[in-house]
Amino acid sequence: MRKNDEQTSERLLVLCVDRDDDIGRKAGVKTPIIGKEENLNSALKLILADPEEADANAMFEAIRVYETLKKDKKSRDLYEIATIAGSELGGVTADRKLVSELAEVLKKFPADSLILVTDGFSDEDIMPLVQSRVPVTSVRRVIVKHSESIEETAALFSRYWKMLIEDPRYSRIVLGLPGMLLISLGILVLLQVFIKFDIYTWTAIVGLIILGSYLIGKGYGIDRKISAFLSRPYHYSVSDLVVGFSLTFGFILVGIGFYQAVSFIMASFRISFHIPINIDELIKMFPIIIGWMINKSMTLTVIGICTIFLGKSIAYLLDRDPKFWRTSALVVVFAWSWMVLNEISQIIINPSLPPDSLVMSIITGIIIIVGSGLTTHFLSRRYRDFFQEKKQKMQEGTDESGDADEDSSS
Repeated sequence: MRKNDEQTSERLLVLCVDRDDDIGRKAGVKTPIIGKEENLNSALKLILADPEEADANAMFEAIRVYETLKKDKKSRDLYEIATIAGSELGGVTADRKLVSELAEVLKKFPADSLILVTDGFSDEDIMPLVQSRVPVTSVRRVIVKHSESIEETAALFSRYWKMLIEDPRYSRIVLGLPGMLLISLGILVLLQVFIKFDIYTWTAIVGLIILGSYLIGKGYGIDRKISAFLSRPYHYSVSDLVVGFSLTFGFILVGIGFYQAVSFIMASFRISFHIPINIDELIKMFPIIIGWMINKSMTLTVIGICTIFLGKSIAYLLDRDPKFWRTSALVVVFAWSWMVLNEISQIIINPSLPPDSLVMSIITGIIIIVGSGLTTHFLSRRYRDFFQEKKQKMQEGTDESGDADEDSSS
């Protein structure tokens, strides 16, 4: 039995908890740490290893609380200080290690209650583990103060804001894209004064078109290609003019083809972009819409694509570039794709049609691809001398640049 003076006293433990074991990882200290001197030395090791470590400040706070309690000469309570740690793995592993070390501390100092000191991180995980074994009479959360934090945050914010405005790489996204959306919205508001239409629907449509165009341009590097094309010196050859002409009118034909298809579908099926959209009805009509979309747009789309590749083929011929043969074969392949697309659209519109024509068109297309490939291969070998001059010039240019590099290195 205890003495009479000990019967009225209480064993109070000041417990510091480091759940992620920073003291073990950074300072190399083994836990549990029991006693004031041991905790002080360990806290000094941790603060020297990482001056910004919050767990070191929590250990110093635990020492301060312990010394404050010890100064009370009237109290007959017995005090002890200890630090336990979990694991950097977190979760169950950290909790099991904390419980094991707490049990080890309680064997050496069977506390009646304790004061919990933490850095304020994951207190909700620590409290049930500790309180189920020893009553917690007080909790101290140590929040580290950073000097001039507001001034530093303001300076950092202003620096990033200046970068977003002045750096073209970021200003195009932060300022350019919202600017385009606002201008489009302003034009729609102006048009609504003269033409009555659903401005909310058209705002959504225009916004999605602008955002989608921007994402496609960034994703495929179209913006860089356009910038490089516009920044080149204005001394274009005939082949450059042919390529530019074919690209321009090829895309125009493709755009007109899709415009005709969309106009036909909206007029025939009386589709209107009103919110909310009837999803069930749209899903039922989706295959037929796709079929008519292909059917009504494929002619101009195929002609537009063939125009683009035909222009590139002519440009390669003018430049005596061997790529002429490969591009010419692509023109033939895309021209035949009209037959395949036509059969596909007919079957989608009317699923009861037999697939014989589609199969024959695909087989014929394969034969055409093989035939055009072999033909261009034999023709390229027969007229190899015509394109030899271009290769020789390219090789001479490469040799001259290589000699220049060797001279500069020597």
